[in-house]
Amino acid sequence: MFADTATITVKAGNGGNGLVSFHREKYVPDGGPDGGDGGKGGNIIFKADKTLTTLIDFAHRKTFTAKNGEDGKARRSSGRKGEDLYILVPVGTVIKDAKSGRVMKDMSENEEEFIAAYGGNGGWGNVHFASATRQTPKFAKDGLKGQERELLLELKLIADVGLAGFPNVGKSTLLSAVSAARPKIANYHFTTLEPNLGVIKMGEGKSFVMADIPGLIEGAHEGIGLGHEFLRHIERTRLIVHIVDVSGIEGRNPIEDFEKINNELSLYSKSLAERPQIVAANKTDVITDPTLLEDFRKYIEEKGLKLFEISAAAHKGTRELINYVSDILDTLEPVEIYEADFVEEDFSEEPFEVRKEGETYVVEGPYIEKLLRHSNFEDAESMQYFQIALRRKGIIEALENAGCGEGDPVRMYELEFDYTE
Repeated sequence: MFADTATITVKAGNGGNGLVSFHREKYVPDGGPDGGDGGKGGNIIFKADKTLTTLIDFAHRKTFTAKNGEDGKARRSSGRKGEDLYILVPVGTVIKDAKSGRVMKDMSENEEEFIAAYGGNGGWGNVHFASATRQTPKFAKDGLKGQERELLLELKLIADVGLAGFPNVGKSTLLSAVSAARPKIANYHFTTLEPNLGVIKMGEGKSFVMADIPGLIEGAHEGIGLGHEFLRHIERTRLIVHIVDVSGIEGRNPIEDFEKINNELSLYSKSLAERPQIVAANKTDVITDPTLLEDFRKYIEEKGLKLFEISAAAHKGTRELINYVSDILDTLEPVEIYEADFVEEDFSEEPFEVRKEGETYVVEGPYIEKLLRHSNFEDAESMQYFQIALRRKGIIEALENAGCGEGDPVRMYELEFDYTE
């Protein structure tokens, strides 16, 4: 089974919590703080693997979670880092943020790696909070949560040349004739239900990759007949070889077929319609009406396109076609790589918000969540640290600007208190 799209959820590991601990040993009953830091959470890392050809492995597994970092230990010992989780994908997989649809990474090189979600940093142990006035800090920081994302994976084949045309026009036959690829071939429509790749060797150190794209039908740009899935794999190609059946065996009109396929390409993608194109008139060895080929040749030449008369089954004209394709490729830009345009949400500009609900002032935001997790409200020194952090971040000022005064109720998630100036 071939699969070229998948939606998954990835969750990087959480950072380990810092430890509240004090040095204790014989003859040293009142040692200082020695709580260690938590370990960093594991990352989610994608790795491109050229041996994979499909995203079928993601059909049944939708969630991937990396290991959490260990909590800090006594004697200033840090917890271990959480193990990274590697996810293997085929070369040519484009990783997108499912929410925005923006590209995060194009896995276009074998064995290249990409960190899609970073593990949370470990929390500080209480050793970091000791000072001249705070010699026995009874609080530490919790580790931060690892990033969690919903991702869309799209496999777009990386090939120099894409074979386009209606079903059963001879695309698979041509690919098998000019390369070592062995696609399934039979005389019925929609033979090819998945793309096939073939490497065309032109001599010492020179070759190119050709993709046999499944046959298109009218409405493919709207997804009819798996159209979107098929058209996706021709997006990267530098050159299109448009194969048309000119034999007349099935009563088809070559000119109409040519126009219909190009119309589908244009409706799906404007850039795809502008891709350089070579036309191959196939099945010339079994023509039933010679005027079909004559009219088609005249029509194509009037469009300024190069036409090759071939018989893929009889290997007639295929070498001339491939030699010309190779020469044209030397003049074209490399295979398209999709540039990342994903922008990480940035909470640094607005780390919190203050609003009024009835008589209560509500303060929420990512920074507040982290600060609350790090604070021990049963410890006076931790409370003092909490109050200093609120003032430094401008939260106190924001409350006062919103009209909050002495004795007014304030709520920060589960924490509620009366404001004191």
